[in-house]
Order: sequence, then C-alpha cells, then structure tokens
Amino acid sequence: MIDWLQHLPIYPIVVPLVAGAGMLLLADTRRRVRAFIALCSTVLQLAAAVALLALAAGAGDIWPQGIGVYLPGDWPAPFGIVLVVDRLAAVMLTLTATLGLATLIYSLAHWDRAGVHFHSLFQFLLMGLNGAFLTGDLFNLFVFFEVLLAASYGLMLHGSGSARVSAGLQYIAVNLVASFLLLISIALIYGVTGTLNMADLAVRAGQLAGGERQLFEAGAAILGVAFLVKAGAWPLNFWLVNGYGAASPPVAAMFSIMTKIGIYALLRIGSLLLPTGAPAAFSLDWMFAVGLATLIFGGVGILASQQLGKLVGYCVIVSAGTLLTALGMPGVTLTGPALFYLVSSVLGTGAFFLLIELIERTRSFGASVLAVTMDSFDLDDPVAPNRPNDVVGVAIPAAMAFLGLAFVACALLVTGLPPLSGFVAKFSLLSAAVTAVNTSAPPMDGWLLVAAVLLSGLAGLMALGRAGIRSFWGGDDRITPRLRLLEAGPVAVLILLCVALAAGAGPVSAYLDAAAQSLDKPELYIEAVLGKLPVRPLGGH
Repeated sequence: MIDWLQHLPIYPIVVPLVAGAGMLLLADTRRRVRAFIALCSTVLQLAAAVALLALAAGAGDIWPQGIGVYLPGDWPAPFGIVLVVDRLAAVMLTLTATLGLATLIYSLAHWDRAGVHFHSLFQFLLMGLNGAFLTGDLFNLFVFFEVLLAASYGLMLHGSGSARVSAGLQYIAVNLVASFLLLISIALIYGVTGTLNMADLAVRAGQLAGGERQLFEAGAAILGVAFLVKAGAWPLNFWLVNGYGAASPPVAAMFSIMTKIGIYALLRIGSLLLPTGAPAAFSLDWMFAVGLATLIFGGVGILASQQLGKLVGYCVIVSAGTLLTALGMPGVTLTGPALFYLVSSVLGTGAFFLLIELIERTRSFGASVLAVTMDSFDLDDPVAPNRPNDVVGVAIPAAMAFLGLAFVACALLVTGLPPLSGFVAKFSLLSAAVTAVNTSAPPMDGWLLVAAVLLSGLAGLMALGRAGIRSFWGGDDRITPRLRLLEAGPVAVLILLCVALAAGAGPVSAYLDAAAQSLDKPELYIEAVLGKLPVRPLGGH
C-alpha cells in the first residue's frame, strides 16, 4: 500500500495522458466509448487528487512535513525531473479535477459532438494543468504550459463560428507571445544560475551578485510578465473577455481555472525567492499595484458589459485582481483567505459560464439582438451561434425556477454576498486585511484593498442585477427551455460545492492557512526536494 501511495503523484499526469492518447486511436463514431474513457480518467484524477490532499495533510505519516517529492526518472534533484506535492498543489489538483468532471459531464449533452477530438483535447488540457501544479522545475513548467495551451487552442475553436474563430486566433497569438517570453526568461535564468530546479534556484539566486544578479533579475522580470499574461492581469488581459465569452460553455468554464495558473506560479516561485531578496518582478509592492489596477479595470468592465458572457469574463478579471492584490500584501495573513477566495471564485465562475447557455435558451431572437446591440453594436452572440440542437438526457421539471435560483446563487458567489462561500471568502479576506493594517502592512495598502474589493462587489451586484432583470423579467416573450439533467446537474453540483464550502469554512480555512504557513517556510520545500534520494543510488544496480 505504501509503495502504491508513493507513486500517487504521477497519476494526475499519466492517467489523462494515456486516456487522451488512447482515444485518438478510436474512430470518431465510437463516441460512447470515448465518453466512458474520459469519465473514468477524470474520476481517477479526482480520486488521486483527494488522496494527495489527505497525504499532504499528514495522513498515514508518509510525508512528515506535508511535502511529497517524486522522481520520475529516479535521478536526484537538480539533475532529474521532480514532481512536488504540498498542500497548495494538492488543493489546485483537486479543484482542477472537480471542475473538469463537472464540465465534462455537461459537455456530454451535445458539445462533445460539435467538433473532433474533444475528449482527447480535454484530457490533454487536464494533463497540462496537473503537471503545471506538480512540477518542481521551470523547464517542465514551460512544457506543461505548452501542453495545456496546445489543447486549449483546439478547445477554444471547438464548435467553429466566426466570433469563436476570431477570438480564438487572438487568444492563440497572445499566448504564443507569452510562451516566447517564458522561454526567453528560462534561458536567461539557466544561463546565469546553471539550474532550473525551483528549490536549487532558490539556493543559488541568493549567491548571485553584480552583473549576474542583474541578468538574473532581467530574466525574472520577463518571467513575471509571462505569468501576468496568463493570470489575466491589467494591462495584459485585453484578450481574455472576448476569448472566454466566445468559447463554448464547457470550455469557458474550464478556462476559469487557467488564469489561476499564472497566479499559482507567481506565488510558488515568489515564495521561494523571497528569502533570497526577491527580484523586482516578484516583489510584493509591484504585485499589489498590478492587482489593484486589474481589480479596478475588472470592476469598470463589469459595469460596462451587457452580455452575460462578457460580464462573467470581467468577473474572472476581478478575481485575478483580488488575488494579486491580496498576495501583494506582506506576510501570510492574507494568503489563506486568498486561497479560499480562489477556490470559491473558480467554482462560482465555472458554474456561471455553464449557466449562461441555459439562460440564453429562454430568450427570443429579438431579445438577443437587443442585448447584443446594447453591447457596443457587436452583433455576434458568442454563445448562440452554431449551437448543436441534438441534446441528450432526461429533461428536468421547473426549468425556469432552476435557472432563476442558479442565477441568483452565481450572482451571490461572484459578488461576495451571504450566505454562500463567496461571502465567507471576501469577509475573511477583508478581516485579514484589517488585521494586517494593524500589524505589519502599510495602512494605505490595506484600506485600498478593502475599498477596491467592496466597490468591485458593488459593481458586480449592479451589473448582475441589471442582467437578471433583463434575462428573467425583461419581457413577456420568454421561452421555457427544456433543460437536461446532464446540463443542469453539473451547474447544481458546483453551486452545492460552494454551499458546502460555506458550511465547512472552518476546516477548509484551517487547511488553506496551513498551506499558507508552508509557503512561508520555503526551507522545508528546498530541503524536501534537494534531500530526496533515488530508489537506486547513482552507480547502483
């Protein structure tokens, strides 16, 4: 049993890789077999993530420090590939698998048949996400970024349509530039330090001086810009709203976690480099300023949006700005609440992206044209075009009541109103900000964070209230849609998970606070990675 658990960190990468590659060998007509394989793969990933979540908390005493290190090639760091699991990585893996399973089930209603190789691309996307959260070196972070981006390019264009293709090409171009910047930064950092292992890099970075230190900081600055593009930070997020709004609903829902990869990378690398004198690209003051600007930009965008798809896209930007601003505060007082907010916002926006398509079915053609005209005369609806009509599954009763309640729940989640997890997340975040003001943080920064979060929530409440009135009470020409269980079920489950987060806020917050405290002790991470010995010593037989 112990040996099986020791190999568990590789499962979230190997399982989707094998499933995705295997489905490419099946004929396109064998859709049920593909769907079954995809479901089994995603369920296994969720089970592995939950097990890693328990192991990182100390279950079984397998990882005494709560940090598991796996050497796929059985070469010690920094010479070989390293996978590292701690509380933060386990949380992100579980969140990815949970959202992935919900969106996959939703796609089975019809979206998986709107194009070719949907299930394989979806599994490769999960593989890239899981690998990015697990990897312990920068080069493999770049590799997994490229895997998930390559899959996301195909998923972004899934379903065709002129609006989707136009937004997809912009999305591809921007991410190719970001990947190029990431590769340049990795080359500069390796040229100076001679290593790309994050733990080893944290040791060597503190020993640099003079010209080498300046070159390292230039590489780190480029690295930070690349991560900010992927995090959706202002002013590098001009591509996000159109891209997310034009994607098919299950793809857009899955994309809601992709902006969090950039934030995860900034948090992970920044926590390791902070004791060595973090480069300017990872300094807290810089991150706070960018996050505050992103938060303001997202709030203004929410007020200006008329289409639900774009409105939720700006909610993703607001969540990114909130996280960057909170993580830019000194100490770890806000890190635990910020992680709680991250989990709640991903589940909430994911459910909202799925719900948008269902709400669109209630609108007549004239109402759709009116709403689109109000949005800067952009006459292309990113949700309605090329929607497949062949839905499968059992229809649910009281469809309009479900849509209304689900919309209210999603609005409460993204605006941070009680009683759901969005309120718990924002309340704990604001409480931590006030506490930080009274202890270590600059007073002005803390109050700016409080004001920006409250005002962005107010902007979201006004915009979503307006959108809800227009969607449900704006006219007498509403159409009662037939909602399938495969579509309504995932939305309901994601919302219920947010209810469970609010009900179990104590244990969840304790776990996330422990993850934050672990990040504040990078020496534990460094010791675990560099001290991990191969199963077979070098030169052994």
